[in-house]
Amino acid sequence: MAISKGPPLSPKDGWLSDGRQVLRFRPTRWERTYQRLEITKGEILPGEPVPLLKNRREISRDEALKLWAAKRQEGWSPCEPQW
Repeated sequence: MAISKGPPLSPKDGWLSDGRQVLRFRPTRWERTYQRLEITKGEILPGEPVPLLKNRREISRDEALKLWAAKRQEGWSPCEPQW
C-alpha cells in the first residue's frame, strides 16, 4: 500500500512521524458541514513496539489540514499506522 503525500481527502486515518513522535489524524465526525478529527500524539520509545500515547484532542478539519501542512513543512513524513 502506497503512503499518500497529502492529507486524506475522505474520512480515514492519516499518520505522520518525525522519527521521535507520531501523530494520528482520526475522523470522529464527518458530515457535510461539520467535520472534526481527533489528533493523538505518541512518543516513540526505543525497544517498545507501540509509541507511548502523550495526548489527544479534537479539532476541526480546517485546523487539522493546517497542522498537517505545518508538520510536513517541518520535515514530518507520512507513515504506516503505529497502533
